[in-house]
Amino acid sequence: MAALTLLAFAQPAAAAEGGLEIFPDLIEIVQQGANPLGSRFLQLVVLFVLLIYPVNRLVITPLLRVLDERSTRIEGTRKRAGEVGASADSALARYSAAVEEARKQAGELRKSALETARGDQVRILADARHAAEAEVAAARSGVASAIGEARTALRADSQALAREAAARVLGRPLS
Repeated sequence: MAALTLLAFAQPAAAAEGGLEIFPDLIEIVQQGANPLGSRFLQLVVLFVLLIYPVNRLVITPLLRVLDERSTRIEGTRKRAGEVGASADSALARYSAAVEEARKQAGELRKSALETARGDQVRILADARHAAEAEVAAARSGVASAIGEARTALRADSQALAREAAARVLGRPLS
């Protein structure tokens, strides 16, 4: 209906001396003897008033509704993004805490393993020292008994050698 109204009033634009006249001068129209109510300006005002409601209903209201929905969606998306960011920060904090806890546990396990290894090392060294001392004592007693046996054998042999040497020096056998 608005389109038909526009077509009914459509006329070619009138060119003025200085160019296209958009806003007519009503005083000049009256001075020329023309009726301002029948002028083009009045037609435009009537057309404007007639088109306000349909343009508002068909263009402006839907456009404003779309803009409101868009801003609502944007705000909802921003809110969701904030929630997701907070959730990500929370997950990162939990992850960092879990990593720190794992590091502490690994440190404690390493410390415990080192203490166990040191204890085992001390025990093994003590056992080896005792075994070495026992072997040294056994070797000393073996050497001492060997020395005693050697002394006894040497005494017996030295006496026999001394008699034989004396018999040779004297040139006769000793009785």
